[in-house]
Amino acid sequence: MLGAVTLPGLMVSRLIQVSRLVSSHEDGVGELEYLIFQYWAASTICFSVLLFVCFILRYHHNRDNSICSLFHRDTKFGIVCMALFIGICCISYFGKPYGGQSATLMFLWVLCHGIAAVYLIQNILRTFPACVSVGEGLLVTAGIVIYFGDMLFYTASKILEYSASSKLVLGDFGIKRDEIRIIIQGMSLGLLLFPVFYKNVVKIWQCFACSSSSRDMSNHEIRESFVFYALLSFMLAVAVPSWMLFVHDFHMHPLLWVCNFVVSEPLKRLPLCVYWVAVIYVSVIWFYNISKNSTIERILLRKYYHLMAVSIFVPALIFQPKFLDLAFGAALAVFLVLEIIRVWRIWPLGHLVQQFMNAFTDHRDSDLLIVSHFSLLLGCALPIWLSSGGTDRPLAPFAGILSLGIGDTMASMVGHKYGVIRLSKTGKKTIEGTAAGITSVLAACSALLPLLAATGYIFTMHWFSLILAVTTSGLLEAYTAQLDNAFIPLVFYSLLCL
Repeated sequence: MLGAVTLPGLMVSRLIQVSRLVSSHEDGVGELEYLIFQYWAASTICFSVLLFVCFILRYHHNRDNSICSLFHRDTKFGIVCMALFIGICCISYFGKPYGGQSATLMFLWVLCHGIAAVYLIQNILRTFPACVSVGEGLLVTAGIVIYFGDMLFYTASKILEYSASSKLVLGDFGIKRDEIRIIIQGMSLGLLLFPVFYKNVVKIWQCFACSSSSRDMSNHEIRESFVFYALLSFMLAVAVPSWMLFVHDFHMHPLLWVCNFVVSEPLKRLPLCVYWVAVIYVSVIWFYNISKNSTIERILLRKYYHLMAVSIFVPALIFQPKFLDLAFGAALAVFLVLEIIRVWRIWPLGHLVQQFMNAFTDHRDSDLLIVSHFSLLLGCALPIWLSSGGTDRPLAPFAGILSLGIGDTMASMVGHKYGVIRLSKTGKKTIEGTAAGITSVLAACSALLPLLAATGYIFTMHWFSLILAVTTSGLLEAYTAQLDNAFIPLVFYSLLCL
């Protein structure tokens, strides 16, 4: 349920927010239309996956009589509800004046999102069975499919830009992207597709290598690592930038554009880079030594990284938000590259990265993938990226930093040290920890608002939505057994923007 409602709820809140901005400034109608289209895509994805799960449960019920009849009633009720939902969606969708052929093509395109999501979540749960729950897998699947679909849609709009039928096929969405969004999207999706590309190349290379008489494993590892780094360099320096140059007019290589962007304000951005490197280096060395020489629980040790995220991101978000957008994209690219190197055991860094990551993993990262650092980074980055198009809620970009860096950290530390009254018999969360998390976020918001006002922000704060968002996200952190870093920031952001 949580995985199915999070992304459509986020789209609804973003639609409400953009509609407020459009009504006040009379601009951005094309973005609003495209957001409506993405809402249909998100809803179709969640509907398709839930329908697939219902049929799987029904199939296993028919084959295994030991499953209780409650499952049978639940799946019947779920199928009826989803049939009603898709009927309402079809009526609402075709009731919108897209135009006959455009409406049909848009409906087929949205339906492709659902088919792709079912295929992808099957592969995710089959390949990484102990890495994610079904809800987490649904959230990841929906995010990847929508992000990749957006990339394909934007590419198609560029291909048909000078075609007379472009408006008939794509509609009048008025899609606009700045350079930073193009770079982040291209690098992220390129690195996500890179393992598939590398795996097929290695298979072909091994077929030719089998006929060789050399059986030296060390030389084999070196040759394989050389192929890996050569393909990775080609992907990052040639393939992905080629797409960027096609869809956007950079006037130079995108990597050179990044360098120019960093040095365009050297007195502000270069000291910020030095500050980030210093904080990350000192924190990582300190936490790594603590993890080897201390008996402190891993879950508490990882909360120090949440506090480090607050110290890194808050100053940059206040004074250099555009630069922070790009920095998040660069950090995500580095994480993806290191995770690929760790999983494939690429010489010479694979073993070193694995040894370092083992110092911070617990039972939630016991399978093939280690996802906690990705969820922390994306939990802090997504509200900032979503707000980059404009927001009338000043705390919306801080949703991930506040909920994870402050609320989640204080809840864990206070609950672990002072918690007595448990919220449930089976769980470890306590009332004291949950209250500390909610109170700390409200206190941080009270301190942050005057600071934002002093830097020139003009806004009207809606305290009801803030209290509702803080309380709901705090209770969600207490009651969900899933990876809360992935859900809490999105729920916090959605409620804050309503």
